[in-house]
Amino acid sequence: MHSQTRDYFPYVGPFDPCPPIRVKTYQVPPQLFMTFQPENLPQYSPMEALKLGTLWPALFSPYDPRLSHLGRGHL
Repeated sequence: MHSQTRDYFPYVGPFDPCPPIRVKTYQVPPQLFMTFQPENLPQYSPMEALKLGTLWPALFSPYDPRLSHLGRGHL
């Protein structure tokens, strides 16, 4: 399984007026790692699927709001 979290290192200029965020993170959707949807994938129950936002566990991607606007070094 591939990690769904990616890092990138933005350019930090010598004259930037604010303290730089050296590492930023973003989430990659899990469907990018599936070339096709296989038959008979396991499924969540209907109530679980409504809570998690997907019917198939293979396509579930947890959301961590702390990673949406801060770099990993700030956690």
